[in-house]
Amino acid sequence: TGLVAGAFTVSSFYHVFGMQQFKPVARLALLTSLCVMLFVPVPLLMHLGHPERSMYSMITPHLTSAFAMFGFFAAFYMVLLVLECWFVFRADNVERARNSSGLTRHFYRAVTLWSDDLSPNARALDAKLLLLLAIVGIPSAHGLHGYIGFVYGSLKARLWWESDLMPIIFLFSAIVSGVALLMVLYVIASKLRRVPIDHACLKGMTYALWGFLMFTLILEGLEFANLVYKGKEGVDTIIEYVEGPLFFRYFVLQFGFGALLPILAMGLLIALNIKGRAFVIGATICALLVLMNVLMMRWNVVIGGQEIAKTGKGLLTYHLPLWGHEGLLAAILVTLAPFALLVLLTRLFPPWADPPGRT
Repeated sequence: TGLVAGAFTVSSFYHVFGMQQFKPVARLALLTSLCVMLFVPVPLLMHLGHPERSMYSMITPHLTSAFAMFGFFAAFYMVLLVLECWFVFRADNVERARNSSGLTRHFYRAVTLWSDDLSPNARALDAKLLLLLAIVGIPSAHGLHGYIGFVYGSLKARLWWESDLMPIIFLFSAIVSGVALLMVLYVIASKLRRVPIDHACLKGMTYALWGFLMFTLILEGLEFANLVYKGKEGVDTIIEYVEGPLFFRYFVLQFGFGALLPILAMGLLIALNIKGRAFVIGATICALLVLMNVLMMRWNVVIGGQEIAKTGKGLLTYHLPLWGHEGLLAAILVTLAPFALLVLLTRLFPPWADPPGRT
């Protein structure tokens, strides 16, 4: 859900706010958001003992249940995302249907719902509906991930999770992760397609990542200070956890290499006005470090909250299994699955804009 919200944010920069520098990556951002969103329920379903019963939470919902309402919010956003992708690619799919034959032609005609109207009025209507969907999608996408933070922050049984800042932190880290992912995907796709990387587009995403990351770092620092302060007020286990198992994961990986280092590096890239190949390499490395930061943030929240005993006395140890439906191998497969789908969809519906400018 974090990648969904972040990717949609980049798409909105162009489709809603008209920032032309994001045009080369706007449609790729939409496809990325759709592919990842399709796999959002998979980890939850794998966790359930009877995943076939999951639909009961929506057929016969308990309206006071946070998880039941999350199903409705996620379904609403999924429909909205599919519609937006349909309008973005409709004209291109009509052209592909006209210029192809056989099964390919029937496929694209079915995708366009057998509509071949490319008149100025039809295109204008597409643009209006696309703008409306994108505007509605902004609060929907961000609310979707803020909702995850709401679930964690409302769990009073876990001292590590109970924080009013949790929804905001999840929201901004979602934007950060999505922007960083798109930077990496855009660079990789451009290299594989052997086309020049649009310097203005990559620089715009670097600016966005830099700004959002600084704000996210402040929020995470405030939340951490609040947790430590509560620990000094009587919950000694939190101090024991911070000084022990959490030190390397939190201070070194998440804050040091994942936040402070890319903030400084991106600041130098921008301040020194570095261009060309050096800028591309530097921005890509920073984006990878930020993705590592977000991963460690999720690990330290989800796993960290369960390593502190509910009694507040003592720590537990988590051993990551290799096999099983919640093991490392399953997690890697679930993580790679949306990108495999993205490769397929980019072949069927190429999201590339006009030939990019020179770096």
